[in-house]
Amino acid sequence: MENEKVYQMDFSKVYHLLVSKAEKKGRTRQEVDQVIRWLTGYSQQELEGMLERPTPYGDFFRSAPELNENRRLIKGTVCGVRVEEIKEPLMQEIRYLDKLVDELARGRAMDRILRK
Repeated sequence: MENEKVYQMDFSKVYHLLVSKAEKKGRTRQEVDQVIRWLTGYSQQELEGMLERPTPYGDFFRSAPELNENRRLIKGTVCGVRVEEIKEPLMQEIRYLDKLVDELARGRAMDRILRK
């Protein structure tokens, strides 16, 4: 039930929270966009389109053009939960993005965030 609330949240609202978190630590919206594009396979134009219309957060991930294979290399905790141990696949995708933005906000280099 709790997961369903997250899946129904409007992507644009979550996006603005992610950008705000990064900007508070001196990072940019463009860097957040780069992380999102890397993870999901959306183009910048597609990402901007998702922000212009109501899109449930769950649908944003369900409709992702191509989830990056290297996302499985993302390890660590978000909200006290290890992302690699999350059983619900959709919630794991959401937490991968949270973890990437956390790393961005902590000042990690972009090539390390993107698991290159």
